Amino acid sequence: MDTTTYRAYTNIALIKYWGKRNKELFLPVTSSLSLTLNEFYTETTLEWNTQSNEDTFTLDGQILDINAIEKVSRFINMFRDLSGIHRPVHVKSTNHVPTAAGLASSASAFAALASACNDLFGTNLSNKELSTYARRGSGSATRSLFGGFTVWHKGIGDESDSSYAEMIDEADWDIGMLVVMINKEQKKISSRVGMEHTIKTSPFYKLWPETVAEDLEAIIPAIENRDFPTIGQIAEHNAMKMHATIIAADPSMTYWEPESLTAMNIVRDLREAGIPCYFTMDAGPNVKVLCRLSQAEEIKKAFEKHFSSDRLVISGPGKGPHKIS
Repeated sequence: MDTTTYRAYTNIALIKYWGKRNKELFLPVTSSLSLTLNEFYTETTLEWNTQSNEDTFTLDGQILDINAIEKVSRFINMFRDLSGIHRPVHVKSTNHVPTAAGLASSASAFAALASACNDLFGTNLSNKELSTYARRGSGSATRSLFGGFTVWHKGIGDESDSSYAEMIDEADWDIGMLVVMINKEQKKISSRVGMEHTIKTSPFYKLWPETVAEDLEAIIPAIENRDFPTIGQIAEHNAMKMHATIIAADPSMTYWEPESLTAMNIVRDLREAGIPCYFTMDAGPNVKVLCRLSQAEEIKKAFEKHFSSDRLVISGPGKGPHKIS
């Protein structure tokens, strides 16, 4: 085999990952839980590079600079070392999700790349094992190795293999999201920088691991029981606690924009009108509305009074990465 192509989907965390305890191994401070979405994905082709002795990387049709290539090469080196095949490759990746805008583009990107590497280098890792490798490219990529509701276990100490992901529910029921595109541009403060600043300076951060553990313990049985209101309430509160911790950093910072607040208020108004829906936000201004998929069109119409329809995307649950050629 000389080439392989995989598609992987992004995921949106309902119980957030915010902070690493080991930067080199990408080991998180807390466990986390997400829902994979079928409308946002990355397609990555990996092939042996017969034109150069070095790795090359094309993203969305653009040849990337040396810094980006070095990061990708370090990631691929794990599979070269595991397989014993030390050959240069060409990576061609296309993001069907805005890059670095708080929509987890890195999750789908490194999940697709990990899957393609596993195939091309013949390493035959299980999804559980592969999730420990995908984590080294992007923490949230660990969860994009699976569909539905997925838990990323924080693991024990510095034991890399103990921090892995697993799907706990296929989400093959009436649940989905409306994604509100507040700003598709690359965010000014990266997640990595934001995490480090929050850990170092926010007085609230010491409480973060404890509250995440409580939220995770409560949301898993709610998912098992398909108790949508409880799932939504926990997810929304968890997101607000994360952002409160970020805002409390010194100097203070926020990923919110004015329209982010508008979107939150629309969700609250819809709930008061009897339509159950809940918002969550990651490290970016875009708002994701967790809802019953059967009510997503009705919710979208309410948002269209304030946002143009091209900024609103309804998504159902997604699946894990799969080979497309």
